[in-house]
Amino acid sequence: MSKVPSLTLNNGVDMPQLGFGVWQVPDDEAARAVGTALEAGYRSIDTAAIYGNEEGTGKAIGASGIARDELFVTTKLWNSKQEPWTRDRVLRAFDESLSRLALDHVDLYLIHWPRAVRTDYLTIWRAFEEIAESGRARAVGVSNFQPAHLRRLLDETSLVPAVNQVELHPQFQQSEVRAVNAEHGIVTEAWSPLGSGKGLLEVPTVLAIARKHERTAAQIVLRWHLQLGNVVIPKSVTPSRIVENFDVFGFELDPEDLAALAALDSGTRLGDDPDAYDG
Repeated sequence: MSKVPSLTLNNGVDMPQLGFGVWQVPDDEAARAVGTALEAGYRSIDTAAIYGNEEGTGKAIGASGIARDELFVTTKLWNSKQEPWTRDRVLRAFDESLSRLALDHVDLYLIHWPRAVRTDYLTIWRAFEEIAESGRARAVGVSNFQPAHLRRLLDETSLVPAVNQVELHPQFQQSEVRAVNAEHGIVTEAWSPLGSGKGLLEVPTVLAIARKHERTAAQIVLRWHLQLGNVVIPKSVTPSRIVENFDVFGFELDPEDLAALAALDSGTRLGDDPDAYDG
């Protein structure tokens, strides 16, 4: 059984606080990577339609022998800017994801981007409400939503998202987004939790804390997320790192560590700006 703690979402569903992400993992590698993660003890897997690896992810889940009710599977709607999004189009896209995953339900379904220059996300969310009501997604949420997007959703629709998955790491801590999420009972989930290989794990402050605790820099950053109350989904295709990233429960950062990591916030994104992105 997994030793990962869970957070209770605003609809009563429990979600593991540590999961395994498969962004940028090719479909033909996803089955092996997800299989390794499941063997290591992960029980939460995060994929998306745009990743192109739902089939490989589903194969690993099917081959694992792990009971479905022990797993937490997330996928996302890629709300691209082709023709306008309608209720029926959303429901078709969801059915297609379930088919590729070879599952009859997912545990969490997310809108991948707000695409704020349009208003599609309101139409999409109303279809998500139907999906949640049907039980084919145990919870629904959003990704990359900023406070203004969340407030509009809350003002104009009836269901509060369970999760908001955003870029979040010590150099981009998203304090305003996290505060708005917390105000409305929305769990904050971090993508790019280790800084996407762009120098975070070589920062002297992180390395000094790693030496102090006799841990790796990645383990320190993941522990920081957990102690902040974030859900976190590190990605790797290297078996040793998949195992290493799971081994973050045998130590605790102290207040001095947390203050030093808090001071790393530069407010600089590595990914796209949700207020501008419409790709």
